[in-house]
Amino acid sequence: MEGKQIVTTVELLRDYEFKVKFDIENVSELTVDEPPPLGRSAGPNASRVLSAAIGNCLSASLLFCMRKAKVEVNQMKTVVRTSLARNKEGYWRVSRIDVKISPKISPESAPGFRRCLEIFERYCIVTQSVREGIDVKVEVEQ
Repeated sequence: MEGKQIVTTVELLRDYEFKVKFDIENVSELTVDEPPPLGRSAGPNASRVLSAAIGNCLSASLLFCMRKAKVEVNQMKTVVRTSLARNKEGYWRVSRIDVKISPKISPESAPGFRRCLEIFERYCIVTQSVREGIDVKVEVEQ
């Protein structure tokens, strides 16, 4: 399957703190870090970044649909609760992600809003990819 490609660079700063650079001009770098005792929580860790990516993607997908449907959006807040649990081998994994999106819309926008609720998740690249599983190829250079 041919498509677009994005490039993200992750570079070690110190301990478990990394600098993340995106392939977009004029976009700030992101610091990621592990919580204590490994790191210092100088930034979010990978599980939190995944939570943010899912929350942002779903919110943007719903907002895009509502704007196309001429639904007046006064406000929107999304809360993502990510649960971690050990798998059968004892490794920590993301076991569940619960997302609650709370848009404030005008009452006359209800018909368009209902249609968006039926379809918006299909347009969220990140959530749908995570649900389906992503083929990840790992190479370590020496």
